[in-house]
Amino acid sequence: MLAQKPFSQACENNKQPILDILLRVFSDRKQVLEIGSGTGQHAVYFAPQLPHLIWQTADLEQNHEGINAWIDDNPAENLRSPLILDADHPPWLFDPVDAVFSANTCHIMVWSSVVNMFAGLDSVMEPDTTLVIYGPFNYNGKFTSESNAGFDQWLKHKAHHQGIRDFEAINKLAEKIGLSLVEDNEMPANNRLLVWQRN
Repeated sequence: MLAQKPFSQACENNKQPILDILLRVFSDRKQVLEIGSGTGQHAVYFAPQLPHLIWQTADLEQNHEGINAWIDDNPAENLRSPLILDADHPPWLFDPVDAVFSANTCHIMVWSSVVNMFAGLDSVMEPDTTLVIYGPFNYNGKFTSESNAGFDQWLKHKAHHQGIRDFEAINKLAEKIGLSLVEDNEMPANNRLLVWQRN
């Protein structure tokens, strides 16, 4: 039953706007690695809408039970149970993928873990990989809205290592592993959906 599964209202709110872009940028992709599958809600919504590719979930082991609960209730032929992924332990010994998706992870993780995540990405990306990251970002060291400034305060109060990251810092990590920014999409609730391509 739904009440027994982890639930994120944010996932429910943003899944369709995200999917609208994924349908385009993942149209020619074959296998997606989702970093930080969280509750599993995104995976079970996106995978059936993208039947041409394999959607591979991944997260810390403690989150697998919830992800699998969503998958069990919403099975899809192209949806895979989660792999154990710890950003702080690269390289990841996964088969290479040509697409990576991650939502609402960078502002939750310790900054050093964000750096390690990109290092881990380098070990699993094929030469033409597409990377998509969704979440709030600052630009030129400034918040894009009052609500994001308030959200950042809330995050830091919850855990001092959390906080909205600077786009420029994230982009520098992406460029370091051969990725070039190709899209910066404005999303609802002052979020962004960033798309990089490896050439």
